[in-house]
Amino acid sequence: MASVIPGLSVGHVTDNRGLTGCTVIMPERPATGALEIAGRAAAVHGLEFLDPRHLAPTVDAVVLAGGSAYGLEAIWGVMQWLEERGRGFPVSRTVVPHVAGAIIFDLSVGDHRARPDRAMGHAAAAAASASPVAEGSVGAGTGATVGKLYGIERAMRGGLGVARVDRDGIVTAALMVVNAVGDVRDPVTGRLLAGARDAPDGRQLVDTAAALAAGASPPRFRPAHTTIGVVATTAGLSKAEAARVARLGLAGFGRALSPPHLDTDGDCLFCLAIGKQPADLAGVGAAAAEAVATAIARAVLCATPLPGLPTARDIPG
Repeated sequence: MASVIPGLSVGHVTDNRGLTGCTVIMPERPATGALEIAGRAAAVHGLEFLDPRHLAPTVDAVVLAGGSAYGLEAIWGVMQWLEERGRGFPVSRTVVPHVAGAIIFDLSVGDHRARPDRAMGHAAAAAASASPVAEGSVGAGTGATVGKLYGIERAMRGGLGVARVDRDGIVTAALMVVNAVGDVRDPVTGRLLAGARDAPDGRQLVDTAAALAAGASPPRFRPAHTTIGVVATTAGLSKAEAARVARLGLAGFGRALSPPHLDTDGDCLFCLAIGKQPADLAGVGAAAAEAVATAIARAVLCATPLPGLPTARDIPG
């Protein structure tokens, strides 16, 4: 991801009319996978076979999509694409691909009837390549928004971002889809980049964390938000170690989202270990957190505006 991690392909399908889409992250060979959930409103597939106690040793792809729970249908299209190529867990006369996935709620923008489906998932898998990954208002990030403390009317456009950290011969990268209730901050300076605005046509940001601490009572606080993503590393990890890296990677949410992991967020993070290089687990986890935070910031910095939904580049300062 980012400048592309060796051994990994990414494919987007973007519906600019319906304002939704999906993104497929696919290792060249089955990867050791894990999933960590930090929000209370997650909608995921594959939780069971990603559990370290499950018999399934590997995962063949991860799908991130819009469309709320409807968007999980895109997973079956990716499974079909993999089966057509004989990729998956061998059984009897065929294979069963292990494809995990998570979705964001984007039905409040664009056409709520436009949802990622089997055909979109198949097309995203077919489009997957090792080329540099497009960022911003693409793929699963097409309908993403941030800063929804006071509703979509005062929100801003979220998006999809990628980042890569090279350290001690290990490459660790993150691809994040940012659709948070809260604001997005620069993980280095702490400056607010995007979030809730002072008015529907405003260009000044309200500090969501400070407003909540002061007792702000948002009018519509539904489970309609989430930040989801994938961390991939060339380190060789067991399933339990991959789960630990995913957990450590969640620290990146706290560096770039303000605040993260609210009750109405479905925050979750996958980890894919695609290499065999021995590595210090704490070091890989630290790199994962850094990549996650940077990718979250890039998601809003690379977004393009829509009527009523400005981007980080439209905010003065």
